[in-house]
Amino acid sequence: MTTRRNFLRTGSLSLAGLVIGDKMLAASKLSVPAVEQAGSFTEHAKKVWSDYSTKRPAPSARKFTSEAVEKKLAEAKAHIKDQKLAWMFENCYPNTLDTTCEFKMKGGRPDTFVLTGDIHAMWLRDSSAQVYPYVVLANQDDKLKQMLQGVIRRQVDCILIDPYANGFNEGPTGSEWESDHTTMKKELHERKWEIDSLCYPIRLGYHYWKETNDATPFDANWEKAVALIYQTFIEQQRKNGDGPYTFGRTTAKQSDTLLNGYGSPVNPVGLIVSSFRPSDDATIFGFLIPSNFFAVTSLRQVAEMLRQLRNNTDLASKCEALASEVEEAIQKYGVIEHPEFGPIYAFEVDGFGGRNLMDDANVPSLLGLPFLGCVSLDDPVYQNTRRFVWSKANPYFFKGSAGEGIGGPHIGIGYIWPMSLVMLAHTSTDEEEIRYCIETIRDTDANTGFIHESFNKDNPNDYTRPWMAWANTLFGELIIKLQDDGRLKDLI
Repeated sequence: MTTRRNFLRTGSLSLAGLVIGDKMLAASKLSVPAVEQAGSFTEHAKKVWSDYSTKRPAPSARKFTSEAVEKKLAEAKAHIKDQKLAWMFENCYPNTLDTTCEFKMKGGRPDTFVLTGDIHAMWLRDSSAQVYPYVVLANQDDKLKQMLQGVIRRQVDCILIDPYANGFNEGPTGSEWESDHTTMKKELHERKWEIDSLCYPIRLGYHYWKETNDATPFDANWEKAVALIYQTFIEQQRKNGDGPYTFGRTTAKQSDTLLNGYGSPVNPVGLIVSSFRPSDDATIFGFLIPSNFFAVTSLRQVAEMLRQLRNNTDLASKCEALASEVEEAIQKYGVIEHPEFGPIYAFEVDGFGGRNLMDDANVPSLLGLPFLGCVSLDDPVYQNTRRFVWSKANPYFFKGSAGEGIGGPHIGIGYIWPMSLVMLAHTSTDEEEIRYCIETIRDTDANTGFIHESFNKDNPNDYTRPWMAWANTLFGELIIKLQDDGRLKDLI
């Protein structure tokens, strides 16, 4: 089985690329025949294309097809003037549906297992973000609506199995992480506690409901899952001890395990501990501020749903009270006076005065807070923070001959994540800044036509993860947003 970090180690040498350690080096251009999704899509995704013909799987090999998505794809692509961007958009926007959505009916109800891409497991975060851009089209396509219902129901089932897990198997098959020092179950792929794993399913469900006015997925099981989310957040405020979750891993990688099973000590000031980041790396200080922001937004969204869909005013009020408590604690403990940028949001704090000033490309990030609806774009502390994270003051901001952007410790020094460029564009009102993001993303795909997890700041042919559906779909979502906003008309 494959992990986010070591999947390339299991790959074989091919004409399309050469694996060196954890990184992929693209080879010279090849003439590639018509696309068929035979074997791993990873092998197909990393091939260097000789022209701008589609890299999508053949129609018969696509896992899921939506007429509404196909119509939007054709409509948006027709407006893109830059030939390479048009090609990349065609490959990326439907990539989640083409390659990762395993839809079926289970017990008379929709059930959708969404792969993260190159790993046959479903992350609550990734699966939510992968299908989110299609929610706005749900009313135009009953089949698409049913698929989205299936994702929501599957996520509910996952949370009920274990709210502390981040990744799940399709069934009780076990995983290579069964030896982790935590309470593993056969249904779990990995059990790293990350706040955002419980926030993303709320975000997906909330916007699905708002878009469709369909309450079908939000049944008694959903209500039980929400109660479990609330309970887990309360436990991880750690007001009554460290809580039931512990984790350890026998590993040489420091960021893959927790100190003494719980992580570094925190002062219970009202914030929620996230033992791991959205990158699946361990936090240094347990109060991860971007994820706490996300929790505030999610708790208020789910409170609205509880009142209107389940008439559960008691739990709704508890969620709102917790959101207010966390929000107040963020402002008290999560805002730091920086000598160059003024008041900024810290990345992590411990409530004792310890703070970690940085940003990581994975969302929720400090940069991406407005994208998730957590702060307004004109929030002065956010604007200071935005300048900080996109500067050399952020230890994970990298600048080289291929581009500049934010990475993180998950891959390492000198590797920029295109996701950070997507977030910079999403949170920008500056036409030239947006242009820089789009052109850099376009020019750092190693001529594969897909968005990668990361690329070397000096060599885009040195990259990780040729098939990462989350990154592909985020790029497609950005292009459509920019078109809707009337941006970069000479390009898109």
